Amino acid sequence: MTDPARDRASFCYRHPDRQSYILCQRCGRTICTECQTPAAVGVHCPECVREQRAHFTETRRAMGPSGFTVARRRFSMIDQKATTVIVAVSVVIWVLQFLTGSFGDPVTRALEFNPAYIATQPWRMLTTMFVHGSILHILFNMWAVWVFGRQLEQMLGTWRFLALYFISGLFGSVGVAVLAPQTSVIGASGAIFGLFAAFFVIHRSLGNNAVQLLVVMGLNLVIGFIVPGVAWQAHVGGIVGGLLTGYVFARTRNVRQRGLQIGLLIAEAVLAIVIAVGAYLSYY
Repeated sequence: MTDPARDRASFCYRHPDRQSYILCQRCGRTICTECQTPAAVGVHCPECVREQRAHFTETRRAMGPSGFTVARRRFSMIDQKATTVIVAVSVVIWVLQFLTGSFGDPVTRALEFNPAYIATQPWRMLTTMFVHGSILHILFNMWAVWVFGRQLEQMLGTWRFLALYFISGLFGSVGVAVLAPQTSVIGASGAIFGLFAAFFVIHRSLGNNAVQLLVVMGLNLVIGFIVPGVAWQAHVGGIVGGLLTGYVFARTRNVRQRGLQIGLLIAEAVLAIVIAVGAYLSYY
């Protein structure tokens, strides 16, 4: 049976018909995208913003906005900023790949991941998410990031979404290290499958029907097993990372649990690194 009190807590306090997963970092009330104002940490609701502005109005009038402030304000007007930046960076790197050698290039070689690099170049576990092997590869991956990323960033907020994306990508590389220790991989698929998994967990925690998403995730996972040249190991690892991170978000939604949430996210990343190092030591 659905708990009405929990349902109300999942909707914007100013727009009761809009479901949201984001809380004001000052007062803890649920707010939708329209009601959010980006802050140094998280977002604030309109009432809290009005209180803050009362303290800074005179200073801003006296000094005037700097060029950096103007640029920052313009950037803050972009919806789902992290998703936009991820797609933009991935596209720029793909263009560099194309211009420097059509994917057998120095850019790909510098950023791709192979478990053999764990001891000397561990950052490749993350940089591999921004490298792609063909126009179809990047088009499909960035389409998935754009569709699911924007929805998740709207629900979670920018910093939580970034944590989800990179932890999922990290677990994707761990999946390769454990299941295919001699394989070189590129692409954001591990992170994307993590978005799928977290989307499922979060929607289930809000009482929504997520069966269709589960079917889509299952079909894409099966395709990875069937189609040659697809690193299904990264998909499996990304799903594990997404499930864990989505569960953390679902269980630490209260603003008072922010410290616990951050600690659990750090613990996830440490766990992924420990598993990767263990896989490296057991094979090499």
